[in-house]
Amino acid sequence: MSEATPVVTASPEGLAGPSTVDLGRARGQVLRQLVRNPMGIVGGALLLLVVATAVLAPLLAPYSPSEVHFDTPFQRPFTVGFPLGTDDLGRDVLSRIVYGTRVSLLVGLLSVLLAVLVGTPLGLLAGYWGWLDVLVSRLTDLTLAFPFLIIAVGLAAINGPSVTNAAIALGIAQVPTMVRVVRAETLRFKEQEFVLAARSLDASGPRILAQHILPNALPAVIVQATVIMPVAVIGEALLSFLGLGIQPPTPSLGIMLSDAQQYIFRAPTAAIFPGLAIAVICLGFNLFGDALRDALDPTTRKR
Repeated sequence: MSEATPVVTASPEGLAGPSTVDLGRARGQVLRQLVRNPMGIVGGALLLLVVATAVLAPLLAPYSPSEVHFDTPFQRPFTVGFPLGTDDLGRDVLSRIVYGTRVSLLVGLLSVLLAVLVGTPLGLLAGYWGWLDVLVSRLTDLTLAFPFLIIAVGLAAINGPSVTNAAIALGIAQVPTMVRVVRAETLRFKEQEFVLAARSLDASGPRILAQHILPNALPAVIVQATVIMPVAVIGEALLSFLGLGIQPPTPSLGIMLSDAQQYIFRAPTAAIFPGLAIAVICLGFNLFGDALRDALDPTTRKR
């Protein structure tokens, strides 16, 4: 992350108090920068589409995702009654994609929440107290020595396949990255003048972390969350594809890809459409995350 303008200063009483005017101005600048950025607009539009699809799934899906039509298997796209065709059991592909998108977002949000709730405190503690830094950093380095997907697959295999276990596995696998991001921000801000001033007024370490450093590290946490989200979506699809994630009859984009590989040459669209859905979700988060990172960077803000 690039340099960010501190939003918290030490008051004479030793308490941290963000300036309402400064915070309001900063929010306005971020919003203006997002609106001016074409990537932000496209990414935000894609995210709105994806979120609306997930929330309104019961209204948008023509059928139940598990409803079978044995008399109409392998229907081609744009067939009357089946806009995206059907699979080998005659299940509507569009309905399964709509509900599968909801599952992907749910697993992604849960994994991001876990990574933030665990990684942020560990990063703050490691960055502020050197004796904890040695322990946390070595554990983080040890975890990062293993590929992300290997950790996720291993944890999912140990805990068993389910929505909750998939989210936990993906979230734990992303904790080390979040720890390193927050630790770097803590190391940078703890030497800033407003932190030194609070320390000179005998403010305790926990108060400095909560009222001075954490508010300034939040932009980095938010941006990192937008990076973790598409990784978690792909991870969920991979786990479900391998049979370690979501289990039938719950619809999942990964399960759709796994089922479609058996008849890829007979009905290629049964694999193409779920793949496109995953691509749209990841593209939306990546574009919006890049735009948000630029908007939170004061060196790129336009007044």
